[in-house]
Amino acid sequence: MTQYQTILYYCYTTIENAGQFATDHLEFCKSLKLVGRIIVADEGLNGTVSGTKESCDAYMNHLKANPVFDSAEFKIDDVEEPSFIKMHCRYKSEIVHSGLRDPGIINPQEKSGIHLEPKEFMEMKDRDDVVILDVRSNYEHALGKFKNAVTLNIANFRDFPAMINELAQYKDKKIITYCTGGIKCEKASALLLHEGFPEVYQLHGGIIKYGKEAGGEDFEGKCYVFDNRVAVDVNKVNPVVISTCYNCGKTTAKMINCANPECNEHFTQCDACGVELDGCCSEICQAHPRKRLYDGTGYYVKIPMQVNLNKRVKGNYSNVLPPAES
Repeated sequence: MTQYQTILYYCYTTIENAGQFATDHLEFCKSLKLVGRIIVADEGLNGTVSGTKESCDAYMNHLKANPVFDSAEFKIDDVEEPSFIKMHCRYKSEIVHSGLRDPGIINPQEKSGIHLEPKEFMEMKDRDDVVILDVRSNYEHALGKFKNAVTLNIANFRDFPAMINELAQYKDKKIITYCTGGIKCEKASALLLHEGFPEVYQLHGGIIKYGKEAGGEDFEGKCYVFDNRVAVDVNKVNPVVISTCYNCGKTTAKMINCANPECNEHFTQCDACGVELDGCCSEICQAHPRKRLYDGTGYYVKIPMQVNLNKRVKGNYSNVLPPAES
């Protein structure tokens, strides 16, 4: 029997004195011996936490007991070990960084795309009058995406608003947005409606819920997640691997951070190249004096420096450290 669980959730809701709530909530999570990452903002909660089943149950029951969080929906995975090392709970301006901070214009509590349950999404996704829109970052959809989805060349979700003009060509279609767990779609779909797109939907619960409830059919590759698992399987019906090694081009689903902390490029790399280059993206990084010890995972608890955004980009995604999003 699996001893641990990892739970993913978000909730757009108004939190009074959200800064103090974040401080108190951190202590509560620590009291349950949970590990994970939670973002608190005036507009709600965004979290992934991990621990024993008993601790996760206690945490979910605690949130459900508060009517402020009655719209929270939890996606639960059984895991062999906790998916984080430490517990972080921080107050920020948004629960997912979009740059859309004016609730008078974009407010998911008041208006966003029509929620489609996984089976409804499955029934609509292949229609000629439908466009499936991936609102995630480059490195996420490079690892896995829905078949025939429209993807965007963005390094972070905060770049999404700048893509509206590019998406104008689809205004005569039904737009269905999707992301990992649904949180980005709330704001993305709200913005599309605000910009005059007439019919906008979103995959309720995102890729993760679709995998659990609909078998993940036609999701190609793996789903990037924001914890030390890095990637999870979604498709139990017709799975394929679509990502390739940054160095040699061979098919691989393994994604890591470069062992050179001054590069820290987020990229896919096969095991053979990982061994040859010590988990680095290049021989230059391999020779760097600050190179971290590569243990085969490419996951580092502490990232001492941000990604060097001026570094050469290879492949079809940007060299960017993943943000704390779900």
